Amino acid sequence: MKIEPGQTVLLTGASGGLGTVMTRAFAECGFRQALVAFPGIELEDLASAVRDRGTEVLTFASDLQDPEQRRHVVREVQHRFGKIDILVNNAGVEYNSFYHELSEARINEVLNVNLTAAMILSRLVLPGMLERKQGHIISISSLAGKSGPAFQEPYAASKAALVAFTMSLRATYRELGVSASVVVPGFVEAGIYSRLKQTAGRPAPRLLGACSPERVAQAVLRALRRDVSEIIVNRYPIRPVLMLTALSPSLGAWLSSKFGTNEFFRAAVLAQKRESGS
Repeated sequence: MKIEPGQTVLLTGASGGLGTVMTRAFAECGFRQALVAFPGIELEDLASAVRDRGTEVLTFASDLQDPEQRRHVVREVQHRFGKIDILVNNAGVEYNSFYHELSEARINEVLNVNLTAAMILSRLVLPGMLERKQGHIISISSLAGKSGPAFQEPYAASKAALVAFTMSLRATYRELGVSASVVVPGFVEAGIYSRLKQTAGRPAPRLLGACSPERVAQAVLRALRRDVSEIIVNRYPIRPVLMLTALSPSLGAWLSSKFGTNEFFRAAVLAQKRESGS
């Protein structure tokens, strides 16, 4: 898809961490932006910052678990800007825990925000994109969806599903002018990882050392410009390890254990339990 000033991007999970960096990167492209976050505490400050650079911005403090709020966002953006050229499904929720100790409400929250909202928003923007024979849907997955680390069951499941959803979507609509891409970061020095690192009292394992949110934002733009199906973003090359895991899941589990990924998440869980006295 050719990137041009004046195109409209709808970005979820816009405020804080990666979303903030993507918002600034989109402003440099001259995109009009519809920014969605919940509860959206920092949303207006972010919008003001990019408006000062000449960017047209709409903001929505919307809970994407609510079907009506999802529909409202898409209707309003289409009404105000006339179209949605790019959808970036970035909103995400994560709970690091023993799975049997997670409430059903929290499991549903992860699946609803990370996966269901992305799928339904994609469905809502598709008719307009198909009518214009142009559009791109990008979903932000995670290496957790490729490797299935310990203590991350709902999050890993939702992120793995985003990869499969994107590939299916791409296969269905690419010949009709609408494409889809998935960006798969490892740990990102922002948001979820920053909280995990603080709780665990240690950084991520060396091989999975965190990358900058700017690298992820640039990967999103590269996916748009080059119509790449999947981009993995990690500090060190990780695709060979993922290929070995696909060939031999037992070897992949052993490697994950040796790299210290599971122990990193375990440290965070145990620290949380100590703090809560449970």
